[in-house]
Amino acid sequence: MEKQTIMIALGGNSLSAKGKTGSIEDQFFYAKKTMDGLSKFIELNYNICITHGNGPQVGNELLRMDLTNEKVPPLPLGVCVASTQGQMGYMIQQTLQNKLRDMNIDREVVSLITQVIVDKNDKNIINPTKFIGPRYSFKKINDLAKKYNWQIKEQEPGSWRRVVPSPMPEYIMHGKSIKTLVDRGTIVIAFGGGGIPVYNDNKKKIEGLDAVIDKDFSAAKMGRIIRAQELWIVSDIDYVYSNFNQKEQEPIKEIGSKELNDLYNENIFQEGTIKPKIKAALHFLKYHGEKVVITSIDNIKHAIDQKSGTVIRN
Repeated sequence: MEKQTIMIALGGNSLSAKGKTGSIEDQFFYAKKTMDGLSKFIELNYNICITHGNGPQVGNELLRMDLTNEKVPPLPLGVCVASTQGQMGYMIQQTLQNKLRDMNIDREVVSLITQVIVDKNDKNIINPTKFIGPRYSFKKINDLAKKYNWQIKEQEPGSWRRVVPSPMPEYIMHGKSIKTLVDRGTIVIAFGGGGIPVYNDNKKKIEGLDAVIDKDFSAAKMGRIIRAQELWIVSDIDYVYSNFNQKEQEPIKEIGSKELNDLYNENIFQEGTIKPKIKAALHFLKYHGEKVVITSIDNIKHAIDQKSGTVIRN
């Protein structure tokens, strides 16, 4: 029987939970918790590719730049994405290697620094929607925004964050290498934070861009490259909800892609949070995939047993 291949997209909160400082100790703690959940896929002998968000981490990197820019030359956002890709890849890789040792399984884990081609004229560059960094009250973030020239938006009632450009991924570089490794059974961690955003200039050279690519859509594209049957989008929500944050909100436990596409077109999903995940799910199912699951880190094993999470199929 042919082995199943799975593409797993972890939210940045898989290493940095809401309300926590984001210290290295915290991040390793949450990485271990997340890898405990993913271990079921290893037991089931899936071919596995993992990517991760970096919203909290890259926000902290930029804040660090703002606070030290008079003493240390600041790094642009694109370089901060590359930095967090390596940093978070290392933490996930090491934690997963230790989990494999606990399971007495001899299987390699690698992290790849991955560039992703975007359109430098993408409309999302001039209309930032990607939430990064810590959550603040309006008064606190308004002071910071004025001081450091941030763009800000309210993510949840009373909870404000910095926003940055988030262009759509057009082409994932190194995709063939990633597929080769995945097919041989290596667990691959790649294009973290959606990938390092780059574009082709007029001289056909690669140039960096200051943005954070949507990692869920990158995962949907990568899922097609590695011929994954399943895409799992794992964040801080147990389900996709209809009428979210309203008295009549209801979890969507299972839904067809056509019905979900109709809901998507009705604009009922929030920009910058759940809406990009729905868009990624629909893209994956349109071009190759068989199943998408959207669930929380705490409920990965329950979702595998079909006791939690939103399941989307064609």
